[in-house]
Amino acid sequence: MKTLARVQRGLETLYRVDTGVAVDDFVIDEPTREAFAPTRRPREQLLVAEADGEMSLALFVDPRALANLASNDPSSRLGDHNFGDFMLAVEGVSHFIYAVWCARAERPVTQLELELQAEVDKYVTCLLTTQAATGTSQSLRHRLFVEPAYEPDLDHDELDRYRAANDNANRYAAWLEQTYVGAGRIPEMLAELRRFYRDGLAAKLARIARAA
Repeated sequence: MKTLARVQRGLETLYRVDTGVAVDDFVIDEPTREAFAPTRRPREQLLVAEADGEMSLALFVDPRALANLASNDPSSRLGDHNFGDFMLAVEGVSHFIYAVWCARAERPVTQLELELQAEVDKYVTCLLTTQAATGTSQSLRHRLFVEPAYEPDLDHDELDRYRAANDNANRYAAWLEQTYVGAGRIPEMLAELRRFYRDGLAAKLARIARAA
């Protein structure tokens, strides 16, 4: 099974959601992406269009990242050689699943909500892929959230959105670490994550504010 499909299966199983579609069927190559999004060309991009009440999606993930993950399976070993590319894949699949899930529920979703959920998904996926332990969690949070690298061509609003998602995800992950990971209460953490997933943005931010 390809990396994106495995990530999709993992996230949908974790959150107990079923999009009913395969992310691999929506992946586009670079020329196709450039035809639809000629301005910004990040290494991962979810393209969304709506017409006559119907939503169309396409997902671009840097083919070089996918090739690296095919050669260096993150489920076997996650390290410097594949960590960044794996995070790129998780982010893309997270965006895809959440957008489809919200559309099926006829629930509006903001870009900040998509980014916040993706940041949480990256932390949780890495934690469960490696080992759910306090030391692992601390090193993951530092790597993901303490020194994030942002694309240089982001405008002011985009940069504020990414920073807000990063900060809130870090605070939430720190609370998960303190409340569940350190105590070995992983099944309870998964139940909490499922509740968080189903919250809207305002409820997510309120939950983080109470927790932090």
